[in-house]
Amino acid sequence: MAKGDLRRTFLVTVVVFAVLARGIDDKCAACNAIAEELQLGLLREKPRNHLDMRHRLDSKGQREGKLIDYRVSELRVVELLDGLCEKMQDYTLEKADSGSEAWIKVKDWDLLEFNTSKQEARAHAKYISTFCGRLLEETEDELTESIKNGSFKAGQVSKVLCQDLTGYCRQTSGKQKEMEDGDTSNDEL
Repeated sequence: MAKGDLRRTFLVTVVVFAVLARGIDDKCAACNAIAEELQLGLLREKPRNHLDMRHRLDSKGQREGKLIDYRVSELRVVELLDGLCEKMQDYTLEKADSGSEAWIKVKDWDLLEFNTSKQEARAHAKYISTFCGRLLEETEDELTESIKNGSFKAGQVSKVLCQDLTGYCRQTSGKQKEMEDGDTSNDEL
């Protein structure tokens, strides 16, 4: 191996570890990417029958047990969340010329079109996958209840997950900002 190749490999390795050590600066954007993938899972969900847990017969020959609605079952939650973080390995961080960063889904790793190396892009993918695992672990009970209660309406996954459950994103509405601006002007009078 030539001396130049060794230096380049060392430099790329240092950059990759620096990216991993830095962590995710914008947790809101990462959470929104995870919420987007969960939203896709909800949209792809096929209607299912109720879960029939009546496997025993009583003394009269009648079936005993419960009939559980699939929409509120633990099975639905497991099927939605199982593999979610592995799917996040298809995402990487794209840096725009303006300095902003966004998580994007990569369809073909061989056709990366932005100014990061493939190793750095893969490092970002592993990191968001790890972040996803921590996020799901921290919010597992609340997220499970939100899914079972039907709190996730179309387009509301990001709000519920990233604002309500984790607090990674702050709620800023135009009306709320107007009220704050209005309060300031009243104080001046």
